[in-house]
Amino acid sequence: MKKKIVSILLCVTMVAAMAVGCGSKDGGSDSKSESGDSKDKKYKVGITIQSLSNAYWAGVMGKLEEQLKDKGWDYTLIDCEDNSATQVSQIENFITSGCDLIMVHPSDAKAVENICKEALDADIKVMCWDDPMKNTTVNWVLDNTELGKEIGKTAAEFINDKFTADDKAQVTVIGYPSTKVLKERADGIKEGLKENCKDNYEVIAEVDGLEAPEAQSNVESVLSAHPDANVFVGVGAGAMIGSNEALLQKYGKGKIPENVGVITTDVTEQQLNSLKAGNEAVRSIVGFEGSNEDTAKACMKMYERILSGEKFEGDNHNVYRTIKPITTDNIDEILKGM
Repeated sequence: MKKKIVSILLCVTMVAAMAVGCGSKDGGSDSKSESGDSKDKKYKVGITIQSLSNAYWAGVMGKLEEQLKDKGWDYTLIDCEDNSATQVSQIENFITSGCDLIMVHPSDAKAVENICKEALDADIKVMCWDDPMKNTTVNWVLDNTELGKEIGKTAAEFINDKFTADDKAQVTVIGYPSTKVLKERADGIKEGLKENCKDNYEVIAEVDGLEAPEAQSNVESVLSAHPDANVFVGVGAGAMIGSNEALLQKYGKGKIPENVGVITTDVTEQQLNSLKAGNEAVRSIVGFEGSNEDTAKACMKMYERILSGEKFEGDNHNVYRTIKPITTDNIDEILKGM
């Protein structure tokens, strides 16, 4: 009789163990069906961005990896080398691998809409960084026109201090029109200049410059055709780093004329060091949350909000990031988080 009771108890124990095993998955996948605080759970995240060759993205993603490792989350972080077909394939792989969350920084937002819908249909959360997409859980975005206007306004302060209607600034706009948000940003820069300058500038050239080598090469061509070109405004870190290098090669460090300057956005350590040095062409930066670490923490907070089940509907589907200038007053604090 005792043997029968022991046998029955063993069977019950085995069935219970099997039930527990079937009800869970490795890593954080089991959390998808649960509700509550996401901070104590483990998740699987797939991240695909436009390019890791971009200094800003490389810096922020490095800090984001630190955040993910600290949480103990399973993640894959890759870039698509600005190829939308590659990015679609990457998202397909994230879906197949059973991610809880996919973050996409699109090469072409329209090209990834359908595959992101497939992710949503598979009960996977989708966050877009930079574009106001339709088939996402939430979009974490900048108002790129307003950001551009702020860059233009900041550049106008420099121009109004250095130039007059009789001695106009020779302005080069460094953009990347094949990417929608960067075209909006460049258009905003031109609007900001128009709204804030005092008839004391003219745009002499518009060139591409997403990455620093491309920007440097194109600015060198501008300087060859327009030796008096003196103000360079751009859509990102590559524009600033590349044009600053071209100007350093032309004039030399410590010999940049006072009326020559570069003003863009993004926040990289190289940009900050150039601004702090005071003997290069970098004059001002329009930043976001602060340092790379600040931005990574803000991104991680978005992940936690999404995975906790927070709803982002209607007007709340787009969550807007902050914009703030980087000055000599806050540059040291920001450098600490790079």
